[in-house]
Parts: sequence; structure tokens; C-alpha cells
Amino acid sequence: MKEYTVFVVNPGSTSTKVGLFRGEDCLFSKTVEHDAAVLKEYATISDQLPYRRETIADLLEQNNIDLSAADAFVGRGGGLMAMEGGVYRVGDTLLDHARRGANGVQHPANLGSQLANEFAARYGRPAFVVNPPDTDELCDLARVTGIKGVYRNVHLHALNLKETALRHAKSQGQRYEAQSYIVCHIGGGISVSAHQNGRMIDGTDIVGGEGPMAPTRCGAVPVAELLRYAQGKDSKEVRALCTRTGGFVSHLGTADTKEVTRRAAEGDQTARRVWEAMLYQLAKSIGAMAAVLHGRVDGILLGGGMVHSKELVDSITAACGWIAPVFAYPGEFELEAMAAGAIRALCGAEQAKEYTGKPRWNGFEDEK
Repeated sequence: MKEYTVFVVNPGSTSTKVGLFRGEDCLFSKTVEHDAAVLKEYATISDQLPYRRETIADLLEQNNIDLSAADAFVGRGGGLMAMEGGVYRVGDTLLDHARRGANGVQHPANLGSQLANEFAARYGRPAFVVNPPDTDELCDLARVTGIKGVYRNVHLHALNLKETALRHAKSQGQRYEAQSYIVCHIGGGISVSAHQNGRMIDGTDIVGGEGPMAPTRCGAVPVAELLRYAQGKDSKEVRALCTRTGGFVSHLGTADTKEVTRRAAEGDQTARRVWEAMLYQLAKSIGAMAAVLHGRVDGILLGGGMVHSKELVDSITAACGWIAPVFAYPGEFELEAMAAGAIRALCGAEQAKEYTGKPRWNGFEDEK
């Protein structure tokens, strides 16, 4: 069986991660740093495309990396409308939506498909995105809230969640499509999700203020208390609590988990309380997903940078181990996940999908 070679691009706020894979082997991986002052000169995220492309090209040249043998190119799928999970070919509609952030989000991840397409066009190869950030596989009941016309949205670390589940199923000699898992990504943001038969049927909206607090995110907050807090404050300031200034930052002035746990260990009572409250809320969210799966859970899978903490893993195991076995997969697999998705499409293990730009869900028919 042929071992396919794939080049992967994952843009971040002031850097871009790139990787070259042959099968499961990483041949080259590097983080390209970008001058924040230079990035500020661009009016929009997509205007950064030529600068980032040339910076990556210079890095590849400096390291004697030749992409002519690459079979495919993959980028993060930011800016896209909510679609079901899977591998998507990069085409005109997908590129248009990424350029303008059709989902209303302006994030460097929007450059992923654009950068992948630039290199793919240069070498005459296909370009893909894999499990974009707004992957939507929610069951209908998960969408409903107590306010008519207000529905739950999908914002999860879909790429890492799906890859963690796929890797675990493979390690157990099982098929992801035949298992039920609770999968958590625990890093700067925290996603808790329920996976059933290969679909992510529920999960916390980490942009909308759901789930446990995280280093930079407020998590779930009582609505009445939030309204009281917001009186007299700028709406942008309040909204920032959902993604940048909530959680550890709000309580402790830092998003550095190592600093928080160090302070807690040294007797800082506030740091200890906030750290343990996050663990408490995380366990509670896992319990909620267990109910979604009717208690039939084959494993609780923990991924993300904070899973390097033994205290965190031990705490979740003590609180939730009665539901199902707990498995720790520290770190992130974003580059590996994108490469693996492209390889599945290239070898025919998974059929690549066409991005239509039409959201998977557009309201309940009886309410239209």
C-alpha cells in the first residue's frame, strides 16, 4: 500500500505551524513565527495571506524541504459554515467563505485552507480541510434552549476531539463508528463532547459561554448574574469573557496553568479554589455527557495540553471513573489529525466531501 506524503498548515495568531508527513511519520515540523507588528499592518486576516505564504516558503527553502513529491496539502478550516465532520476538498465556495469568514468569525485559522490551496496549486495537487472548527453533528434535542428562537451553536475543538477518539478506538482494536465516548480537549479552552457511532452528538459551546471555565474562558454563567455584571459595561468587554479574559485570567490575572498550579501548591487559597473549581466543573460536564449517552460509555478520553497534569487526570478519574475507564492523551494532534484525514481521503478509506456552504442545520421545519 502506498505511503502518501502530505503537507499541513495550521495558522495561529502570531505563528503558523507546518508539518510534512509520510504516512504516520512526521518528516518535518516547525512553527513559523510572525512579527506581530507586521501582522497589524493588514486590514483583514485574509490580507495576511501573501506575507504568511512567503514566510513559510522561506522556511522550507532554509531547511531544504521540497514539496514537489507531496500528494496533498491540508489547512485548518476556519471561517466556514457549520457542516458535518469529515474531509472536505478545497474549492471555490470553501475559499470564498474562508476569505470573508462566512460564519462571522475572523480568526487566523481562516488562512489555513487558503495557504493549503496556494501550495497545492503550485504543485498541481489537491487541497483539503479536516473536521473544521464549526463541525456540526448535534442531535436535534441538543439544539433547543428555553427561549424560542435561540438555539445552541457548535464551537468545539472538533479536530483534536475527533482525532483523539479515532486514535483511541484504533489502539483498542475498535472502530470509532461503533463506539460511544466522552471526549475532552483540555487546554487554553475546554471542550467536552459526546460521541456516538462516529458522530459528535453533543458538546459544550466554548465560544458561547458553556461548559467548565478554562484558562481564558468564563464557561457557563447564570444568565441573571451575567446581566447584573454587564450593567454599565461595554458589550465587547463582556463578550471577551467567553474567549479571552474569563476563567483563570479573570480570577488570577494569568492564563498560565503551570503558574496557577504552582501558586495553589504554595498555599495561594484563591488559586487553589479556582483550580479545583475548574476540575469540579469539568467533571460535572463529563457527567452530563454520560447522561446524553444513557450511561453507555466505552471510554472517557482526555486530550490537550493540561492533560500533562497528573493532578487533573487523577481528579477526573476519581470523579468520573465509575462511568467508564479514563484514558489520557496529553498534548494536541492537530497537524497529525489533518495529515491523517487527507491520507484517509487519498487511499479511499474515507470519501472526501464537497463543501456546499449551506449549514447542516437551518432551523426546525415546524418553526419556519
